[in-house]
Amino acid sequence: MLYATSTESTDDREEEHSMNEAITTEAPIYELRRVTRSYGSGTTKVDAVRDIDLTIDRGEFIAVVGPSGSGKTTLLQLLGGLDRPTSGEVVFEGRSLATLKESELTQLRLGTIGFVFQQFNLILTLSAAQNIELALAPSGLTASLRRARVTELLGSVGLASRGHHLPSELSGGEQQRVAIGRALANAPDVLLADEPTGNLDSTTGDEIIAVLHQLNREQNQTIVVITHDPYVAAAAPRIVRLHDGAVVDADGSRVLEVVS
Repeated sequence: MLYATSTESTDDREEEHSMNEAITTEAPIYELRRVTRSYGSGTTKVDAVRDIDLTIDRGEFIAVVGPSGSGKTTLLQLLGGLDRPTSGEVVFEGRSLATLKESELTQLRLGTIGFVFQQFNLILTLSAAQNIELALAPSGLTASLRRARVTELLGSVGLASRGHHLPSELSGGEQQRVAIGRALANAPDVLLADEPTGNLDSTTGDEIIAVLHQLNREQNQTIVVITHDPYVAAAAPRIVRLHDGAVVDADGSRVLEVVS
């Protein structure tokens, strides 16, 4: 067996490790700076999101809550690069999303951002495993590596024995687990979930939140859950509240900066 050698001193390696650890610890995955997203103009202008300052650290699990029309979905679209702010800046991993071309945003969404929606959006004629494998098609992995990755993902969402089943043969909770596995296919840096329990009963919804917690705890997966359900929100270590497009405190008063 051959062993790699290095002339780098132990002190140098320890210093480099400390620097990398500091960067990982200190650099947030998201920084939103006075972000506003407006629709219409003049008397019909609506600020769906207004003057939001928000920092999300790597490895966080947060819930964004608020009533219908509060701007939750607009915020998720901005975080996911599906929309651009009218003013302000959304910085993801040190890059301003406003500076990226559409092709770059597409690659960003494919490779580093995973999406889970209220609707499962599974292809009904494909099995659970095939639905997940389809997300790996652009990766360039060989068939054997894709299958290995699918097996790993099915296990991580508790469906190791259900991969060959069609969506119609799965419960709603199982279908959402498949959707989560699909969203994780390309090992995204962040998982954005828009009302992931909205089509589920409370018990099944609790199971889905437990899956997300497990991914966050065991894999340090950054997760942002958009929800109007106070029970879902209560399960998150950190809650961001929106009202009329702005971030507010628990009592409804406006805040300028959201902190853990």
